[in-house]
Amino acid sequence: MRIGLYLNEPSGPDAIAKLEEKIAGAAGDGFASAWVSNIFGLDALTALAVAGSRVPGIELGTAVVPTYPRHPAVLAQQALTTSTALGGRLTLGIGLSHQVVIEQMYGYDFGKPARHMREYLSVLLPLLHGERADFEGETVKAHIALNTPRVGDVPVVIAALAPRMLRLAGERADGTVLWMTGPKTIAEHVVPSITEAARAAGRPDPRVVCALPVAVTDDKDAAKARAAEVFAIYGQLPSYRAMLDREGAQGPADVAIVGGEDEVAAQIQGLAKIGVTDFAAATFSSGQEAARTRKLLKALVS
Repeated sequence: MRIGLYLNEPSGPDAIAKLEEKIAGAAGDGFASAWVSNIFGLDALTALAVAGSRVPGIELGTAVVPTYPRHPAVLAQQALTTSTALGGRLTLGIGLSHQVVIEQMYGYDFGKPARHMREYLSVLLPLLHGERADFEGETVKAHIALNTPRVGDVPVVIAALAPRMLRLAGERADGTVLWMTGPKTIAEHVVPSITEAARAAGRPDPRVVCALPVAVTDDKDAAKARAAEVFAIYGQLPSYRAMLDREGAQGPADVAIVGGEDEVAAQIQGLAKIGVTDFAAATFSSGQEAARTRKLLKALVS
């Protein structure tokens, strides 16, 4: 299992410089990958094209770029451009986002999310592979070719939690990228569903990228309380709430990896045994606990 970091989104006028510093730190400490979100701050692909191009070696991924606000041809062009800037080190993570964001903020219809993603891939994937896209769907239409430079293929992982989305990720994409999904759910639901779909489609076993909050601490109760506060929104969004319910978790704090060095190491290493191919640690502590957490993660990498 490859171990990387899920980077906190930097802000302020020097956000790109901060991101470059975070990526450089991850690369210098030997982490296999660094993942950034695309919410309401930096545009993840633009930021990675700038900050990541100055840090060689490390895989860089988006977790995730929402599909609805971007025509798949536009996203393909942007992803190929970013991949070119990074020398082929980009993994494109995409997702549906959430109904409250897509309908109430962006004003798009969120009525058929699984159909939308299937049709979206029917345009996105051919263009990423250097082919022409000719597709007439219910939610997506395109007749276009790109001459954007390509540095190999851009792997695509989908934020997939529900059964239909996991099947789609296995059949069409390179894997899935997870957030707030606990080990029981990964072992019993995610890995079997996506792997079966990939094999039935004659595709290689998919990547399962798992991102979870991590903190090394002697005060588990305090760390859990902080996780509950910092990540509270994810216990309210329906897609994550469904995975927490499947896990038997009351909230995000219950799937956070928290404890002493040995306990945290055992939990992370246990993810490899259930089929996680890539772990992205989202650290959320500060001070001495942050230093202990980073030290342990570096040790696991080495």
